[in-house]
Amino acid sequence: MTPILVTGGTGNLGGLVVDRLRAAGHDVRVLSRRVGADVVTGDLATGEGIDAAVEGAEVVVHCAGGPKGDGDKARHLVRAASRAGVRHLVNISVVGADRVPVTSRIDRAMFGYFASKLAAERAVASSGLPWTTLRATQFHDLLLLTVRQLAKLPVIPVPAGFRFQPVDSAEVAARLVDLALSPPAGLVPDLAGPRVEEMATLLRSYLRARGRHRRIVPVHIPGDAARALRAGANLSPDHPAGHRTWEEFLAAQPLASSST
Repeated sequence: MTPILVTGGTGNLGGLVVDRLRAAGHDVRVLSRRVGADVVTGDLATGEGIDAAVEGAEVVVHCAGGPKGDGDKARHLVRAASRAGVRHLVNISVVGADRVPVTSRIDRAMFGYFASKLAAERAVASSGLPWTTLRATQFHDLLLLTVRQLAKLPVIPVPAGFRFQPVDSAEVAARLVDLALSPPAGLVPDLAGPRVEEMATLLRSYLRARGRHRRIVPVHIPGDAARALRAGANLSPDHPAGHRTWEEFLAAQPLASSST
């Protein structure tokens, strides 16, 4: 079977990708900053350990990322992958990476993630390697972390006009595995959740599921990035390929997992 390296393979999305690939019988190597069994320790931010991680891998699924620095991480990865002769690099990005302008200090502080993902996309596309990039909308898991924090407040400020199209991370993982086992395809169609909903609606669903009541106050966020989000730059209504809804995701969460 094709040797496959998964970066960020100990994280939420990467872990799901690793599990699916191994269940299908593939030889999977995991790159992570953490130390553990079946893990190659390396740091994409510095490039340390990356050459050893990619050595012998024919396919790389790049799931490692964060709120900033993804461009540098991708550049370190593609350089090592090029030296190792990797035949296919699969990259996960975010819907809106090319449509949310990050120009001001406010934009960078609140929405720098989009610029970071765009930098990674460009590094992959210009690497000379055969590549595939999938853009996905916001994961249920990440939205859950956000609403849990907001629910701790007695009065909850919510960005006015922001909408989301949450998708299940397991569905994204399944798509990434399909892409990794297929020929390189460049930029493929987005993967988005089944419904577009206001942030306030998603928050009320969470509060209702937890039997809590909070006052929600809309807040206007300035800047070009926020304007783009109000216009739906982070949405992909033409590609509602995901099936699991936010409400179904919430219903599956143990009540004990949240004290808020």
